Amino acid sequence: MSTVKHGFDLQIIQVSLDRIRLASPLPAKTLGTAKYRTILSSIRELGVIEPLAVHPAKDCLGDFDLLDGRLRLEALKVLGRETAPCMVSHDDEGFTFNRHINRITAVQEHRMIRASLAKGASEERISEVLKIDARRIREKIHLLDGVAPEAVALLKDRQAIPKIFAALKKMKPMRQIEAVEMMIAANRLTATYAEMILLTTRPDSLSAQAQPKKKDAISAEDIARMEAEMERLHQDCQAVEDGIGDTMLSLVVAKGFMNRLLKNENIFGHLRMHHEDLLGSLVATMDAISADSRTPLRE
Repeated sequence: MSTVKHGFDLQIIQVSLDRIRLASPLPAKTLGTAKYRTILSSIRELGVIEPLAVHPAKDCLGDFDLLDGRLRLEALKVLGRETAPCMVSHDDEGFTFNRHINRITAVQEHRMIRASLAKGASEERISEVLKIDARRIREKIHLLDGVAPEAVALLKDRQAIPKIFAALKKMKPMRQIEAVEMMIAANRLTATYAEMILLTTRPDSLSAQAQPKKKDAISAEDIARMEAEMERLHQDCQAVEDGIGDTMLSLVVAKGFMNRLLKNENIFGHLRMHHEDLLGSLVATMDAISADSRTPLRE
């Protein structure tokens, strides 16, 4: 049985706009930006593709605090809409949304455009609304054609440029998954790194429609790029190896120290009386470490 908790309620709900509360007013100059005009035009023509993220207000039943979707909310108000589709979050902090979700990934963009097509919008209309060339819209529509679902799942929340998917399409599904895992492990989601993996892929792992370069056709520039990427990767790995010993030693010492502190009745009683929240966090952390079989208890 999975112990992973959902971050949102599974059902999208419609919330009245006047029940959505804002943490701060929207700067007036924001309404004049190209980003806002694009969102306004998109909602006017296609509706809300990505729901707003909200959390139930603690001090007023039926109200919700907005976590993500400020411009979408403003556009809905300008367009005279009465409700907004919302995802209800189980957490009331907006840092995660503001720092990580707002930057839409290539996979998310592909799915949003597909959703618009499913609602009846044409490629030309989407191009006009989003102010993007129709040729690029078609590229985004077919971005994932020929890419293994497992590889797509690995990349869905990561900033990957279209050239990476073009390289993946030249590989067979199992090699696509291996390639994505290598790029993520190396933190190198770049076209150059994807091309390097493609060039080093065995012929039997290439797709039928791929046209790989022959060994004697690889240019000096290709070799130089691969060598540069490998050198940077080697340097990163070396830096991690150099620091991991000291880091692990510090963690082991800190863990042992905290264990001894919590076993001291006077300290434990003081924390429970004056710093209950801090004590709860410390106990939960130590319990989690103790429950992990990979980190046996050592003092």
